[in-house]
Amino acid sequence: MNKKKICITAGDFNGIGPEIIVKALNNLDVLPQDVVLIGAKELFHGLKSKYDFIEVPFKKEWLNPKKETKEAGEFSYNCLIKACEAVKNGQASAIVTAPVSKNALHLAGHNFSGQTEVLEKNLSDVSKAEKAEMLFVCNDFRVMLLSRHVALKNIKITKDTLIEKILRINSVLQDKFSISNPKIGLCALNPHAGENGLLGDEEILEFAPAIKYLRENGINISEPKPADTLFVKASHAFLNKQKQPFDVYCACYHDQGLIAIKALAMARTVNMTVGLNVIRTSPAHGTAYDIAGENIADSTSMEEAIKQALKLSV
Repeated sequence: MNKKKICITAGDFNGIGPEIIVKALNNLDVLPQDVVLIGAKELFHGLKSKYDFIEVPFKKEWLNPKKETKEAGEFSYNCLIKACEAVKNGQASAIVTAPVSKNALHLAGHNFSGQTEVLEKNLSDVSKAEKAEMLFVCNDFRVMLLSRHVALKNIKITKDTLIEKILRINSVLQDKFSISNPKIGLCALNPHAGENGLLGDEEILEFAPAIKYLRENGINISEPKPADTLFVKASHAFLNKQKQPFDVYCACYHDQGLIAIKALAMARTVNMTVGLNVIRTSPAHGTAYDIAGENIADSTSMEEAIKQALKLSV
């Protein structure tokens, strides 16, 4: 396997993962030497080209389309572990993951809040303080989450959290996207950026000292701005095919950032795991159990995920 090979995991076989992988590879005409598929060959019907496979144990009787099952969760998890092994042994330089069900993972006894956390546990270099971050990308519209799959009542954005994550995404933008001086837009946690403490004081107590430190260390970051204000301007630029005002928007919690980019470009948005020694990309949608097995799934987001992985793999 050559240096530019990417591995693509099958995801939850009861969802649309194998279907969108086949459609995406066929639509893109990806060369066989650029890809290794991780899963079970019998799940990938209709591939135009013959790709290498890393087989994961599978039994046909496990198939139960549209359902969350323990078997699918175990299979999904094993695909991810095989992908991590492929990266560690030099077989692959990037990972593309089809969607999985968090509940199916839990049914199989793997208590992770998502694929990002599985990859972080198995790929992060502790000596380099590597941690995974979720970055959603559509062209130059980028949204990073300062917290991931956390109940809203448990969201806590501290000075140290901000400094750590902003420094990390700044480095990613420089190293992976070749942006020499990234311009970072920061979403406030509270409505109206706290309204000088009237609607919350995190912007005063946590955000302000973090921003001061970051700016003193050469980071080009905005004041904490109301998310609606930031994303109205981002939307205007996106819809008018203009350059984004910021190279990345840092959202405090999941829906604050993802509603904006998914509402504008769900099909073309890619979920990226950055901050580790390998890039992982994934479609921005889930398992789509409601249409699994019907051969009507849109593969556009998977196509974008594969293109990004090929582009950014090293």
